[in-house]
Amino acid sequence: MTTETAARDVAVNVLPSLSQIDAAVWDACACPEAADGGRPNDPFTTYRFLKALEDSGSVGPGTGWEPHYLAVEVEGETVAVAPMYAKGHSQGEYIFDHNWAHALESAGGRYYPKMQIAVPFTPATGRRFLTKPGYEALGQSALTQGAVQFASNHELSSLHITFCTEEEAETGEELGLLRRVTQQFHWYNDGYADFDAFLADLSSRKRKNIRKERRTAQDFGGTIRTLTGHDIQPRHWDAFWQFYQDTGSRKWGTPYLTRAFFEAAQETLRDDIALVMCERDGTAVAGALNFIGRDVLYGRYWGCVEDHPCLHFEACYYQAIDFAIAHGLSRVEAGAQGEHKLARGYLPAQVHSLHWLANEGFRDAVARYLEEERRAIDEDIEIMTSFGPFRKDQREEQQ
Repeated sequence: MTTETAARDVAVNVLPSLSQIDAAVWDACACPEAADGGRPNDPFTTYRFLKALEDSGSVGPGTGWEPHYLAVEVEGETVAVAPMYAKGHSQGEYIFDHNWAHALESAGGRYYPKMQIAVPFTPATGRRFLTKPGYEALGQSALTQGAVQFASNHELSSLHITFCTEEEAETGEELGLLRRVTQQFHWYNDGYADFDAFLADLSSRKRKNIRKERRTAQDFGGTIRTLTGHDIQPRHWDAFWQFYQDTGSRKWGTPYLTRAFFEAAQETLRDDIALVMCERDGTAVAGALNFIGRDVLYGRYWGCVEDHPCLHFEACYYQAIDFAIAHGLSRVEAGAQGEHKLARGYLPAQVHSLHWLANEGFRDAVARYLEEERRAIDEDIEIMTSFGPFRKDQREEQQ
């Protein structure tokens, strides 16, 4: 599909595989800040991460995530890309629209398949309209128009852009998409020198509780280490695959990622990963997988083969805080849901998404719902922040 913008030819191409675009071309749009050899802001939109999903069979035929990557060319130069997928269900998204599907289908419509601009199985905020510097406005506009046109041409019910940035959400709303606000829990680094400095900002009761939880977890009878880069060995993935299968089968019925994804992670993603391993008597019994951005640590998966009190909190939340402080990261995103994170220093934060719905009547109904939902989310965030674990003076600063 081709459009005219500012007297230049703008072509929006739809690619069924990342193999059809060069890694350097994709990353020039997805993570231009990493051209100096540093970390990307968002490890999940890099070519290597998305290619690992595709090559491992975690997305593709039979998964409900069929790739249709978008690439915008201006006079033959690729200036913007986006990871887009045809979805046959709403699993692995974490911005829940099951009620929308039920409402449309109850009215005689067909909700699936739909289109999704997202990183599969990854509730982490980041740019979804990936543009070269200087092409932000043109790139988002062309990607949005191209995605909507693709969905319309194929008579699909909807297009969803999930976990986009707030700036992208505001621009998308100006382009005619519906903006949705939901919430997660994030930890913020206020320049802490160490974990005790963080604890000093908490109320006395919460501070004592966290110290008690950490002591309990550390007394499980083994060691807890955070590994990254070459310290991660194939045997660690053998263990973590067991953890992941256990958690996945209980939470989702079937794990989203294949075993081959973790083999790909060993080959191409180790430098992006902080892997917490809990070992007792030489055997790994629990672990947590985090991805490292330039300024954010992203908590992704946890699992265990033995239950030990407070080990989940230690491996997932407190080790992540330790890592963020030690490496000067400003934030930890601990994944979807979980109000229990509030007592452990993680505060509610807005999460943004954009939506296009083909049926006008359905779109109007969803728009009204989103207005009410946004008010409720804002109220929840205000209330939870006010009852958070921080001292009163700290809460006033945060508010």
